[in-house]
Amino acid sequence: MIPTLFGVMLLTFIVTQFVPGGPVEQLLSQMEGFGQAGEVAGSASMYRGDSGLDEERIEHLRELYGFDKPPVARFIAMMKNYLVFDFGSSYYYHQSVVELVISRMPVSMSLGLWSFIIVYGVCIPLGIKKAVTDGSRFDVMSSTAILVGYAIPGFVLAIVLIVLFGGGSFWNIFPLRGIVSDGWSEMSLMNKILDYLWHMVLPISSGAVGSLAVMTMLTKNSFLEEIRKQYVLTARAKGLSENQVLYKHVFRNGIIPIITGFPGYFIAAFFTGSLLIETIFSLDGMGLLAYQSVLNRDYPVVLGTLYFFTIIGLFSRLLSDLSYVVVDPRISFDSAE
Repeated sequence: MIPTLFGVMLLTFIVTQFVPGGPVEQLLSQMEGFGQAGEVAGSASMYRGDSGLDEERIEHLRELYGFDKPPVARFIAMMKNYLVFDFGSSYYYHQSVVELVISRMPVSMSLGLWSFIIVYGVCIPLGIKKAVTDGSRFDVMSSTAILVGYAIPGFVLAIVLIVLFGGGSFWNIFPLRGIVSDGWSEMSLMNKILDYLWHMVLPISSGAVGSLAVMTMLTKNSFLEEIRKQYVLTARAKGLSENQVLYKHVFRNGIIPIITGFPGYFIAAFFTGSLLIETIFSLDGMGLLAYQSVLNRDYPVVLGTLYFFTIIGLFSRLLSDLSYVVVDPRISFDSAE
């Protein structure tokens, strides 16, 4: 995990050194454009007509952003700060990276957590039902429906839902902006919950449909493989009912691939964001923050969030690996001698 984390940070840091239009250059272009518009009355000390900033001021800006030091020294200093989770402040938002991420987390957590609950709550029973009734009309029709949903991109589905239910051309049922209404803090507890859930319907529906197909087919194939094994035939030959065979023998083996992915998916649900969904529904989440930070060359936010989420991703993978042993003691990571 440690070499992987170091490699990710080093590679990203190297890439940022070659990307044109860094924070200093962006600030200079903003100042020059600001001045050419004839609005430099309050910044005459830093701007000199068409000649731009003098070298002393430019050097001061480089020092302010830390670009006066060699790249190696900056990378080492950055990693030392990151070890104690000191991510610095945003160049663009002029706010602590930690505070900025915390302020965007509620949106991403809302989208991710509800999508997680819906995906696992629907896909496991649906996948089991499809495995038991493999080849039936229900199996064929449900497969067609979920694969059509999988083929439709999330942002396209979001636009369709807005047109249908967001007051676009048909019904004006669901709100289109934010996760709560204005005046939410003044509502009663029940109204707060209902208002929040009402705002979540369209974004979650748009983002969860694509995952339904993957998890449903994974569940179906896993259970279908177990149903066709010899021990199932033996259990049936002993006179056990289909429910006993399914839930006493097949379930604990077929659910292993699903459960082992549970920790990683659950953790990722709290921290991931969806740029297109957040943009369409005007939600200030992690996806939109990451995109804007890249555009604005806001390196503290880009590298700081990458460091934090890489650690989260590595630990989620570790938990997924360990969950194999917890769910199925027959699995061992010891090398065979």
